[in-house]
Amino acid sequence: MILQSLTQLFERIQAEDDNPYGVPIPGQSVQNITFRIVLNPDGSLVDIQDARETISETAKSGRTKTKKVPCQTLLPGEGKPSGSGINPCTLWDNTAYLLGYKKPDKDPVKSAKETTRAIETLAATKAHYLTLTEGEILPSLVAIRAFYEHHWTAERAADWTTQLDDFAATGFGVFRVLPSHKDAHEEREIKDWMTHRQPASATSSEPTGFCLVTGKELPIARLHDPAIKGVNGAAPGGAKLASFNLDPFESYAKDQSYNAPVSESAVFAYCNALNAILSGPQSHRHRVTIGDVTAIFWTEKKTTTESLFAQVLDGELGTLPEAIITEDQTRHRQLESLLNILRRGGGASITELDDDPDTKFYLLGLSGNVTRLVVRFWQVSTIGQMLENLHDHFQNLALVRKKDPHPYWEPEFPSSQRLLDQTARERKAISPILGGQLMQAILNRTPYPHTLLQGILNRLKVIEKDQQGKTIERVPYLKAAILKAILKRNFNQTIPIMLDIEIKQIPYLLGRLFAVMEQAQRQANDFKLDRTIRETFFGSACSTPASVFPRIHKLHIHHLRKVGKGSQKFYEDLIGEIICKLEKSETGEIAYPKTLKLEEQGAFAIGYYQQNSALKQKKEIAAADEATTL
Repeated sequence: MILQSLTQLFERIQAEDDNPYGVPIPGQSVQNITFRIVLNPDGSLVDIQDARETISETAKSGRTKTKKVPCQTLLPGEGKPSGSGINPCTLWDNTAYLLGYKKPDKDPVKSAKETTRAIETLAATKAHYLTLTEGEILPSLVAIRAFYEHHWTAERAADWTTQLDDFAATGFGVFRVLPSHKDAHEEREIKDWMTHRQPASATSSEPTGFCLVTGKELPIARLHDPAIKGVNGAAPGGAKLASFNLDPFESYAKDQSYNAPVSESAVFAYCNALNAILSGPQSHRHRVTIGDVTAIFWTEKKTTTESLFAQVLDGELGTLPEAIITEDQTRHRQLESLLNILRRGGGASITELDDDPDTKFYLLGLSGNVTRLVVRFWQVSTIGQMLENLHDHFQNLALVRKKDPHPYWEPEFPSSQRLLDQTARERKAISPILGGQLMQAILNRTPYPHTLLQGILNRLKVIEKDQQGKTIERVPYLKAAILKAILKRNFNQTIPIMLDIEIKQIPYLLGRLFAVMEQAQRQANDFKLDRTIRETFFGSACSTPASVFPRIHKLHIHHLRKVGKGSQKFYEDLIGEIICKLEKSETGEIAYPKTLKLEEQGAFAIGYYQQNSALKQKKEIAAADEATTL
């Protein structure tokens, strides 16, 4: 099913005008170009230019930075052959083949071997072009032939080491012959020449069989190439989605990929479709990274939802109109419509995006294991169902938030990665399987992973400090929002988005009570305390209330003596409202629970968060004192 859907995707994007995805046809491949060899018509070298692209990235902090990345280009040939053989490519290659240069290694012995091989590969490239261009009169071919025949030797590379060690050290290079403004492989005459020199398609030497993707009898691929690039955890050179290279994985004496017969044409299609949406020019619209999972998605036909979906999962769309303004007014309107859909729910409103809600939506989660890819999840749904599930997820998270431009503003639609970040101090400490589990829960509307609840509660019980050494808010918005979502979906508890004094759930009431006592302590010390009952007792109060609350209640009575009469009455009335709902023992004392379950600890934290948000803080509470004295 996965390979069939990817094959259909290849056919879809290949048919689009101007080939925006850069997918190749048989006889071509997509390569990373980092440098350009510029020649005069006589073959003399003009320059070795940086051919990388400059892109801008916006960090979570809002700061924008630029970096240079290779330019992905369609080139003649199926790709650079692997192995120790010498195989020069046509009109492109690396510095060793094109210029006879390899960046020196720290190990002198290894460096000497690589230099020797670079000289050998340059000789092979020279012989290749002298044979290939013999008798040709196209200006670019004449210039490239003259470059190798009369103007270039490996020794000349020493004059260009600055460029070759910088932008040309990785990736591949191409040629450009002046006065043309196009690279040689882009020239119309060269394209026609390449087409005519291709040998007539011969019958494949591979054995035939019934293809598992197409159901037709076709030549079966021995290897699934090209390798898939752009997946977290995979080798830089790419990894395989399907491969067999050890006897235990083979059956019926069928080795390598003959063990799972897929035709050469289907392999070409699905591998290039994956590479197009993982690392191609349109990949930013089709992929997000969540933990160690690389999630990719597409629709059966071109849709607006498909082009915006990455911003939903990873872009953290804002609430305010200013957050979605773009120069493209059509794009602006589409983003506004999508935000409204996520707030209200999908249904017929998806038509505002000019999309059919019944259009199929595909979601694939991959992670890398060096040379192999691991399928973490696979889901086929519809656009309508997918947006409804996202709407439900964001509704589960909904809590009263601090608004922009507050310095601690939180997004209305937080990304899955930001949710994962709440479970650990550093990303490397996040459970490697949690990202995939969370994504499946969100998009399938299934229970959130239990480890997410455990991770949040563990973080809440740890005192964290910022870079200035100040204690970070004990229950920040996102942690409280995640707990609310888990309690609602996993435990069928109804938690409002703001404080509800009618709730009689004991853990929720205890969280409120703790927040009020903490606030009273702060005010009693003119809000100058660096350490309150929050730092000392929060973890114990959350898990074993009976061991903590009697003690902090006594401290609270002491703190009330230090505040004004208006504030004292304010706190007494508020605590009385909470305590009257708690269970009492036969002697009339409060029967604090000895322990709280994990889900009850979650309710405690939410009660604490919502009560803290509802308290009027220093200025509003102080106003009660002022009113009393009037």
